[in-house]
Amino acid sequence: MSLKRLKTYLAVIGPGLITAMIDNDAGGVTTFSVAGARYGYGLLWTIIPITVSLVVVQEMIARLGVVTGKGLSDLIREHYGVKTAVFLMVGLFVANLGTTVANFAGFAASMEVMGLTKYVMVPAGAFAIWLIVTRGTYSSVEKILLLVCIMYAGYIISAVLARPQWGDVFKAVVFPPPQTIKNITHPLDPQYIMLSIAIIGTTITPWMQFYLQSSIVEKGVKKENFPMSKLEIFVGSIVTDLISFFIVVTCGAVLFPAGIVINDASEAALALKPLSGHYASGIFALSLGSASLLGAIIVPLATAYYICEAMGWETGVSKRYSQAPQFIWIYSVTIFLAAFFVIIPHAPLVLLMVLSSFVNGLLLPFVLVYAVTLINKKTLMGEYINPTGYNIITWITIILIISLTILMLIAMIV
Repeated sequence: MSLKRLKTYLAVIGPGLITAMIDNDAGGVTTFSVAGARYGYGLLWTIIPITVSLVVVQEMIARLGVVTGKGLSDLIREHYGVKTAVFLMVGLFVANLGTTVANFAGFAASMEVMGLTKYVMVPAGAFAIWLIVTRGTYSSVEKILLLVCIMYAGYIISAVLARPQWGDVFKAVVFPPPQTIKNITHPLDPQYIMLSIAIIGTTITPWMQFYLQSSIVEKGVKKENFPMSKLEIFVGSIVTDLISFFIVVTCGAVLFPAGIVINDASEAALALKPLSGHYASGIFALSLGSASLLGAIIVPLATAYYICEAMGWETGVSKRYSQAPQFIWIYSVTIFLAAFFVIIPHAPLVLLMVLSSFVNGLLLPFVLVYAVTLINKKTLMGEYINPTGYNIITWITIILIISLTILMLIAMIV
């Protein structure tokens, strides 16, 4: 790579990598931890096809932003009407509030694993990330996010300390284990199907489509630099799914053989201590805390972006309160409301998180349908419309999500 090309890449890098990496927020880490603890390496085979879907969907959304210079919410309002945009925004606000609560709950749990009280750490964390965004610029916030992404390396270290049988691990990535096939076919296992949906749902989320496109627009990525954005998306998607892979491997190697069933990622960190040692447990908890705070920054930002775009209000991290008051208000309310929920004793956090996951799952096919329809409009995209292969993969992803959801409901009833 020439020096000029390297400089161009460094100037473009940010939105694709950050969006992909923060897939593994508190909800993502929990999903992959539970998957590893309950089914060992039985769900590792999903990593490769999901990575392909993630690359295609992210590239499509980024291209939509670069070519049109508008956010996804903005385009939905313009092409499908205000009512459609408002309907989506209300659903997404509920889902994102729940996701932000989940991220602060993950941060609280990780701090308590390390002996720190959530009643101090959650308000402090909320105030810190509020300050970073409302007093910073897009560029400064992006640099901080990229720096904190390094903490994800902790999951790789935890996986190595777990000492898995790597031959079994790589075999499970390519060929689903026999027990996995049995779980899918006979008897039908609703928990297995639910986790499969959760893995798709936490990897390709509604909020990330809005955040990626809006941040691409705010960063001002041009058509001529889009190949660099594509490279960033490709690298980011592979890296984030590698992190998911190492989380499953850690819990599959340590907790699954011991028969330890967990319900959240902090339980995984605690359970690792007597089995893999203090360092593996501490690194796992620290990585969870970092991932949770990153999610608590990005999801409220995505919320502020898409609501303001849908309503035609000013947006932008670099804008001050006098320039974009609604943007700052929505971001602030989402953060502090979510943090407040987490420190209320006996608050129904699990109910709110389950509700947000459910709404996310319902909204994702709609968001993807709107995105794929928009990108195939010749009048909007010109020569940048979707290639046939991208359309096939996107529609397969949409049909798969809908089919798995129906299958899960049938399995739960039967």
